[in-house]
Order: sequence, then structure tokens, then C-alpha cells
Amino acid sequence: MTPDQIRLSKRISRVLRHAPESAGLTLDPQGWVPVADLLAALRISRDRLDAVVAGNDTQRFAVEPGPGGADRIRASQGHSARVGIDLGLAPATPPAVLLHGTPAVNLPSIRAAGLVPGRRQHVHLSADEATARRVGGRRSGDVAVLTVRAGDLAAAGHVFHRSANGVWLTAAVPAAYLR
Repeated sequence: MTPDQIRLSKRISRVLRHAPESAGLTLDPQGWVPVADLLAALRISRDRLDAVVAGNDTQRFAVEPGPGGADRIRASQGHSARVGIDLGLAPATPPAVLLHGTPAVNLPSIRAAGLVPGRRQHVHLSADEATARRVGGRRSGDVAVLTVRAGDLAAAGHVFHRSANGVWLTAAVPAAYLR
């Protein structure tokens, strides 16, 4: 993606994940908003939006026909808890091991409290190391990749979901399930 597309992707993410009101938008209970409303609110063209959606390496956004046939868009995951979005994802059985990338500076607090969602609704986990490294390195070059014993966590009663773009979601990961 070009620098302009990256800036636009971050702007769209902020609106669809955390602050729809900042653009004068209201998300439906599943996080959807009409594409036409987003385009008008952000004063962008459909071509620019489509380029950002298609060029996003993590498939951060989902676009589909909405009621009445008009396209709608939402963030695939990462919503703030205060938004209270129900993505409608069915519980899913995770693989035995998942990964979580994070800036290394976060390791002491993670060792103490485990992985918590912070302001988001879920902890995000990856199925492969490359994705975990990329996600963990967004804010810092010094990345730690943690191994999550997801199968054991699920066996202990923790619920997992898998978003459309392959990100695994769960409420929290106690430190005892991390390596």
C-alpha cells in the first residue's frame, strides 16, 4: 500500500473500530455501516476505499451487500469494548497452539496478568509466526512472539472465535497458558 493508502486505512480503522461518532456515523449492532455513508463522511471516492480494502495485508475490512443491495463495510475485528459490537462469529475450536506478537516492552505486564484485551473486545491471536511478528511490530521494532496453548485453554472452557480474515479471538489468555 502507498503511504496515502496506509493513512486512509488507519483513518477508516479508527472510525469503524473505535470512534464512528468522530465521522458522524453510527454502526449497527454487528459493526456495519453503509459504504455510501462512510464515503460521504470521509469525503473519499469508492475507488480509494476499494484500493485500501483490497491492499490491506491483514484483510482488516469486510465489504458485502447489505439490506436492499447497497454495500456495507465493517472492521473484521478490533472494536473497542465501548462500541459493544457483536460480530456474530460462532465459537470455533482453535488449533493446539496460536501465537501473539507484541512489543517486547509489554512482556513484564503480560507475564504478570496474561493477555487482556485492553480497550478492545478480544485478545487477537495468529496462526502463524509471520503474522504475529507483523502485528507485534506495528508500534515497535523489538517484537516478542508468545506461544498460546490455545487447545488447553479451550479445553478449560475458554471460548474462541475465528474472524473472516483468520484472526483468532478470545476474551483473555491467563499467563499460565503462555510461553
